[in-house]
Amino acid sequence: MANGFTRDGGVQDQIDATVIDAINRARALIKQEHNQSEYCLECGELIPAARRKIIPGVELCVECQAKEDSTNKMRSAFNRRASKDSQLR
Repeated sequence: MANGFTRDGGVQDQIDATVIDAINRARALIKQEHNQSEYCLECGELIPAARRKIIPGVELCVECQAKEDSTNKMRSAFNRRASKDSQLR
């Protein structure tokens, strides 16, 4: 298969790096579930007990989580690894 200017196995290295990144994100989320706080890490407000019960490991209040989600959405618009998926779009 023609890889352009990449070395042999370069595409597989990109795929492996993407998988490793996903695994590390999942592990970080698992660690967060075990460290439950009663107060929002951003604003310091008390997180309602119902929210903490429904979402184990929650660290942000609803307002701060909404801000975080909108920020992550904007960041994820770019594929910084230049993977094969980005070339197909």
